[in-house]
Amino acid sequence: FDHSGCDWSDELADPEPDPGSGTVMCHNDVCLENIVFRDDRAIGLVDFDYAAPGRAVYDLAQFAKMCVPLDRPERITRLGWIEPDQPGRLRIIADAYGLSGHDRLGFLAAIDDAMAAGAVFVERHLVAGETGFVKMVERSGGLGRWEDQRRWWRDHLLRFQAALSTST
Repeated sequence: FDHSGCDWSDELADPEPDPGSGTVMCHNDVCLENIVFRDDRAIGLVDFDYAAPGRAVYDLAQFAKMCVPLDRPERITRLGWIEPDQPGRLRIIADAYGLSGHDRLGFLAAIDDAMAAGAVFVERHLVAGETGFVKMVERSGGLGRWEDQRRWWRDHLLRFQAALSTST
């Protein structure tokens, strides 16, 4: 679509939109709180505050980061998740979306970008003194948690690459 002349939030937006690849409108904040469920099935999305044009693979990365979820197992279990097979769940997303081999490498890079954007986003709102963000950062172990998440991702990247490269 032609989004020239439109204003969008850049807080969680794709840092590398590729206008030549058919930019789409991305939600950029697909987390469980923003998914509408009916009878245990996802049927819709809400809360488009951070929607902006970008690459579909970046929006998919934002989704994977939050809904696989991609973080240290001990952290996600502390937040109430039952420890999932993270590489397997990431593969399910890539397979369901129909990502090709080349697109899967871009997907992994987009996840790293999404983690970096998330850390900057949280820090910006924390510095602004927004109560919800202050409480979230306190509950989750401090601001260093987001850099630690990204370090964990990079330390385990080969496991995720292997899961995405095996044939179905």
